[in-house]
Amino acid sequence: MKSQTQIQPVGVIGGGQLAQMLALAARSLGIPLMVQAAAPTDPAVAVADGVVWGAVTDTQATAQLLQRCPVVTFENEFILLPELKRLDPEESRFCPRLSTLEPLLDKLRQRQFLAELGLPVPSFWPAETADLSSLSFPLVLKRRRQGYDGKGTRILPDRAAWQQTLAEYSGIPLLVEEWIPFERELAVMVARGLTGEIRVYPVVETVQVNQICRHVLVPARIPPTVEAEIRDLAVKVMEKLEAVGVFGIELFWVPPPHPKAGIWINEISPRVHNSGHYTLEACYTSQFEQHLRAILGLPLGDPSLKCGGAVMVNLLGYEHSTSDYAEKRQRLAEIPNATVHWYHKTPARPGRKLGHVTVCLPTAPSPQQAAALVHTLESLWYPQS
Repeated sequence: MKSQTQIQPVGVIGGGQLAQMLALAARSLGIPLMVQAAAPTDPAVAVADGVVWGAVTDTQATAQLLQRCPVVTFENEFILLPELKRLDPEESRFCPRLSTLEPLLDKLRQRQFLAELGLPVPSFWPAETADLSSLSFPLVLKRRRQGYDGKGTRILPDRAAWQQTLAEYSGIPLLVEEWIPFERELAVMVARGLTGEIRVYPVVETVQVNQICRHVLVPARIPPTVEAEIRDLAVKVMEKLEAVGVFGIELFWVPPPHPKAGIWINEISPRVHNSGHYTLEACYTSQFEQHLRAILGLPLGDPSLKCGGAVMVNLLGYEHSTSDYAEKRQRLAEIPNATVHWYHKTPARPGRKLGHVTVCLPTAPSPQQAAALVHTLESLWYPQS
C-alpha cells in the first residue's frame, strides 16, 4: 500500500460507537470521514461528514464508499472477504489490507496462524473433529465467525453441556479450546503505520462478566517482565501480519508456579477496541486518532499515559427501555476526573453497550482503590438489587 502524503477522506464500514469515536477523532484532526451505516439511528451517523446507506455486508454500498473515499477501514470483522477482494483486487484501498484480515476473521484460522508463528495459544480443535475421550473439562466452545461481546462463547463444565451446546449451534462452524486457569485477563492496543512504525499502549486489565467486558483497569497489575513480554508479542504480531492501523490483543495471564504459567493469547481484533477506550482521556494519543494516523501515513502519536492510571467502566444495558438515562449520566459525570461517553443507542436492552465512563487518576490505583471506584460507578448506573 502506498504512503498517503496528504490528509484524505476516510471511509468506515460500520456506523456503531467505534465509528462514532473515529469520526470525532477525525474531526479534531481536520479529516473528513464517511461511514457505511445501516440506519439513521446508528451512533456514527450524527457526527460523520457523510453516509452511504447499507449494512456492513452490503458490498454495493461499500463500492459507493470506495468511490468517495481513497482509504476505507473497518469498524468490525463481520465482513464478506471474497466480495471485498473483488472490489479491491490490488489491495490498495482497504486498510488494514484484506490479506492481513484473512487469517484473523475465522477464530480457528486465527489460532492456526498464531500457532504457526510459535506464539502462545491454548490447545484448540475444530469442534466437529474434537475427540472428547482425550479432552478434559471444562472446555471453551466458540463460534468461529460472528461472535462478539460473549455471544457465541460458552464455558462447558461437562459432557452434558457439550452436547446441549452442539445441538443449539447445529450447522454453525465451532472451535473448541482448552480452559486456561488465568488469574487476570489482559489487553493491549498496538498501532503500526504504513512505514512499519509501531507504537504499543500500556497493558491493561479487563474484567469480564458473562464474557462481556465490564471494566478496564489501567495499568494492569502485572510484573514488569510480563508487560515487556506482552509488548514484544504485540510487535511480533503486527510485523508478521504486516498490519496497518490499531489492533487489540486480548490475553490471559497465569502466574507461576502453575503448570500453565505464562501469557496466552485469547483473541486478536483487527480494529480499535473496547479495551482501549480509556486512551481517549488517559493517553496523549487516543486509539482512534492513532488509527487514523496509521492508515493515512501520518506520524504516529505518543501512546503513553498522561496520568498515573485510570478506570474505565462500560455502561451496559440492564433492561429494555428507550430512556436516555440523563440523570444517571449526570451523576456519573460529577465524579471527580470522570468523563462520560454516550453512544445514543436506542433502544436499550440487557448487555448492549450504551456508553462508557473513564476516571483518570494521579497514580496507579491499588486493588482496593480500583474496586471501590468501580463499585461507586456501577452503583450509580445499575439499579440497586
